[in-house]
Amino acid sequence: MTDEPPEGLSDEELAQQIEEELKRLKVGDILVQALYTVSSLGYQKLSAEDQDLEEAHLAIEALRALLPVLEAARGEEAVRDFKQVTANLQLAYADAVKAGDAAPDGDGM
Repeated sequence: MTDEPPEGLSDEELAQQIEEELKRLKVGDILVQALYTVSSLGYQKLSAEDQDLEEAHLAIEALRALLPVLEAARGEEAVRDFKQVTANLQLAYADAVKAGDAAPDGDGM
């Protein structure tokens, strides 16, 4: 394995290419991708196999914090689906917490 940049580009050419790509990026686009990723992780953390309620709660709070920012920049249409996803995630979280409270604690009660 070498430390050569891909496609035979020099380090300087690669840095310039990355800089050009960064110029084309929009923060709103990155926020949409972040919301999608966080919501997916939130659902994963509620699954029976990978349940981590603290992480699921963090995902919900992150969505709730970022949605108003994206809405202010892009409008209601950009966040409509994410608002529904957040509501569904909150309901799934509440169900998981309730199920955890109702789980047997080993003393037969």
